[in-house]
Amino acid sequence: MTTLLDRLGAARKANDLVRLGEAIPYAKWMNMAPENTTGELLTRMRYHPQLIGNAHLPALHGGTIGALLETAAIFHLLWEMDNAALPRIINITVDYLRSGRPMDTLARANFTKLGRRVASVAVEAWQDDRSKPVGAAQLHFLVTPVR
Repeated sequence: MTTLLDRLGAARKANDLVRLGEAIPYAKWMNMAPENTTGELLTRMRYHPQLIGNAHLPALHGGTIGALLETAAIFHLLWEMDNAALPRIINITVDYLRSGRPMDTLARANFTKLGRRVASVAVEAWQDDRSKPVGAAQLHFLVTPVR
């Protein structure tokens, strides 16, 4: 049986984003997957009716947008860092900027700071227009192996 770190390492070595997405069960369950169709690492959350939090608008549940922001940061860390440890979240601050409509949502993560022990990541999520984000987050992760 292979460990999660083994599967993630194999996905990175094979340059296979599909395998990276499939290695994280929660992301797979939420229909979130990394992609690189535009030359940058993006995370797409495919729309499905269970994501709706307000049926009157309809609008995506804020928790699903927060989960997308966090997952995009984790995919970015796992893909970009050559580390034998899973990132462990220290804290997350989410800004909900507008209602998410019932459609696919994309997110892009960038390192704000990458140190030996802690990584700071900024993430932005949007739907059809990148200049109109639905949410943004700042996350800090512990990136050292557990002893």
